Amino acid sequence: MARPPRAALVLLCLLGMVALWTILCGLSHSAPDLDGMEELVWAASLELGYTKHPPLPSWFMHFATEWLGRPIWLPFLMGQLFSALGLWFVWKLGCELTSPRRALMATLLVSVTAYFSLRGTIYNHNTAQLWSIAASIWLFYRALRDQRTRDWLLLGVVGGLAMLTKYSALIQFAAFFLYLLRSGAWRQRRTWIGAGWATLAFILVISPHLWWLGQHRFEPLLYADDSLHAGGRLAALNDLLSFSLDQAGRLAPMIAALAAWSLWRRRRGDRAPGHAANDESFAGSGAAPRYIQDFTAADRQFLLWVGLAPFLSTVVISTLLGSRLEASWASTFFVLFGFYGLWWLRGPESVQLRRILIVVASLHLIMALGYAAARGPLAQSLGQASRSTYPGRALAALAVQHWQQYQPGRPLRVIVSNTWLGGNIAVHVGPRTQVYIDASDEQSPWFAPGTALHCGALIAYSARGRAAPSERVQALYDAAPWKGMDEVPWSGPKGRLIDLHWAVLPATPDCLRDQRPDAQPAASRP
Repeated sequence: MARPPRAALVLLCLLGMVALWTILCGLSHSAPDLDGMEELVWAASLELGYTKHPPLPSWFMHFATEWLGRPIWLPFLMGQLFSALGLWFVWKLGCELTSPRRALMATLLVSVTAYFSLRGTIYNHNTAQLWSIAASIWLFYRALRDQRTRDWLLLGVVGGLAMLTKYSALIQFAAFFLYLLRSGAWRQRRTWIGAGWATLAFILVISPHLWWLGQHRFEPLLYADDSLHAGGRLAALNDLLSFSLDQAGRLAPMIAALAAWSLWRRRRGDRAPGHAANDESFAGSGAAPRYIQDFTAADRQFLLWVGLAPFLSTVVISTLLGSRLEASWASTFFVLFGFYGLWWLRGPESVQLRRILIVVASLHLIMALGYAAARGPLAQSLGQASRSTYPGRALAALAVQHWQQYQPGRPLRVIVSNTWLGGNIAVHVGPRTQVYIDASDEQSPWFAPGTALHCGALIAYSARGRAAPSERVQALYDAAPWKGMDEVPWSGPKGRLIDLHWAVLPATPDCLRDQRPDAQPAASRP
């Protein structure tokens, strides 16, 4: 801490965070969360869009599975990698605003909020968007300050990638627009020119997805619109209250870190072992100025408007429209909140950075160990029916057993089920086994239309295992020549039983006639 931190120290902290959360979740969980399983299933092919969301997170997962396969720990790793990348850009912005030590303190503080730590293990479109939102804010700051065409173009490209991750990126772009109005930058001709370059780059990046939307009846937009329906004004207000309380809880670890630092400083003052820290000039502990006082008025304004506008504007609009809010939708709203800790921190930077680092590392360790224990051994011992204890491997073993009984010598390539149960079976059967989600071609674009069942399939559903059948799946099950039901314990001997209803559809005559032993199954598209 005697010298200003460099990129190596920041990377070391971020890699430590990734390793801690990934290893503990990988050891304690027998299945990923629902969103992580969904991404493993969607990674079967590279599409320009999916029925629920834009494509970019699924592309990243596709390349990861090509390299690492489909282990259940992969979504934990991917979620933490994108959390760490988001924190890297928070650090980059901090270095533009203040000293490297203070930038690292702000980065460390925001890292303990739930969206970068505990929920950072959930690889979904919210977590995957953290990096692009943080990078967009950094580039927006640089573009306005320096007015370089390169920064504006990069802002447009990264903003396009944020949009290809989740359409909620528009909320952050609205915050940029509000800041332009508040700061007066919109009156400058060069700002309009730069924004024009950024818009052009943005449109070029998202144009293939726009074309796909037109070809697929704007399905993700309809899904997003349907997700906002609250069921009435009273229900919307209740959602808003729950949403706000959830955000307070997810920010609580950062408040705890600041409280621990404050107590430490009150008891020990501003001196610490080591001559380098003690030689740093500073005022008396009571009179030391808070770090934020060294920021320019324009930078403080930037942090407040760009950092607070996403949450406040969402709350205001939801109140006016009576729309539904879900807590996880706010994942990217708080990326700048670590800088608000600089309104509180003061004293010699080397001493305070050391303390913040110790406090934050301790909080990460406590939260990761607690989360892993609660979701793994504790849930098993209590028999809790949690997704983290789902017996995917046992279910897959039964599926393979029944398939081989009625289709001996033929590999199991297709599971007809919902995303959760089908994914839990498929990832344990083999890398080429895919899920025909709810027997729907629209939801399963990795199969050419009408070909998914060409070479047979195993149908699976469970009324007690979070996998009730859709009408199409039930119809296929009823028509299958071989079927049955097994019971599998969920979460150990104390847990309830999962009713695995299975059925085997045989290969069609065309498949039996045309398929060679070394050929790729006709049901699967490259």
